[in-house]
Amino acid sequence: TVIIGLFTNDIELTPILSYFEQQKTEGTIQELSVKEIADQDWVRLSLDTFKPMHFGNRLWVSPSWQTLPKPDAVNVILDPGLAFGTGTHATTSLCLEWLDQNIQSEKLVIDYGTGSGILGISALKLGAKQVFAVDNDPDALITARENGEQNQLFPPAFITYLPNELPEAKADLIIANILTQPLLTLAPLFAKLSQPGGKIVLSGILRVDAEKIFDAYSKNYTMQKPIFKDDWALLVGTRDIN
Repeated sequence: TVIIGLFTNDIELTPILSYFEQQKTEGTIQELSVKEIADQDWVRLSLDTFKPMHFGNRLWVSPSWQTLPKPDAVNVILDPGLAFGTGTHATTSLCLEWLDQNIQSEKLVIDYGTGSGILGISALKLGAKQVFAVDNDPDALITARENGEQNQLFPPAFITYLPNELPEAKADLIIANILTQPLLTLAPLFAKLSQPGGKIVLSGILRVDAEKIFDAYSKNYTMQKPIFKDDWALLVGTRDIN
């Protein structure tokens, strides 16, 4: 485990460093390093790190200040903001690559744990007819709506919901890029929301937890072999018809 502490210049570091040096002497920690970080235009630096990204064959995700590399491709315009999801994380890219290769004309997609809305917006741009974007963070829903509007996607095509507001529906596809424990908890709900024969796409799963998720969802879905990227897994299943 690596712990990083960031301190302003007006903080007296001597007692803090003395404590950690003692911890190192006692063998509680193995390494300790300190460095000064010069002040910069952090906003500009952050913006400069985001470049257009390509997923699969058709899909590009680009910040609004960059020129589109392929104007005739499926382009999602998305700026980094308060909510998770820009395409840079392995779990998001796994989901985007799957959407690019598999989305067709699904009538209803539920993007559960939507964050920035990147997955739901991409699904619509790739051919889906309607997306319910769900998140328990009201700020994320605001960001998702703004990103939808930036891509000319409005209700009823792109609708945001808090979990307790989500209407009863049968989705052709549920995509959830969250974390292992919430995915385990949500398994019964997703089974109710899935159309018989509908797809489920799950990510935010560490490689070591893939079998646990696979087993939990196999109760209601025919699961495919996990897809791995770095330390992360993507699981896909088809809702059983019964």
